[in-house]
Amino acid sequence: MDNHHYDNLPDVRDGLNRKERAILYCLQETQKELGGRNVPTIMLYGRVLELVDMSQQEFQEILSRFVGLTKL
Repeated sequence: MDNHHYDNLPDVRDGLNRKERAILYCLQETQKELGGRNVPTIMLYGRVLELVDMSQQEFQEILSRFVGLTKL
């Protein structure tokens, strides 16, 4: 079975789904590579796409939730 059916299913350990976890992982790794500097959004999006398939809109919605710009 394809894993993409489970991309939006939250993990019981922390409530994050696969796409959210991919964004946080890529952000952390890219920040390390850049010496702690801010990560350009387009760079982060490109790296996330290497792990999971998502639209720009979905990516922006998840980022907005992470920074508290929108409600769940």
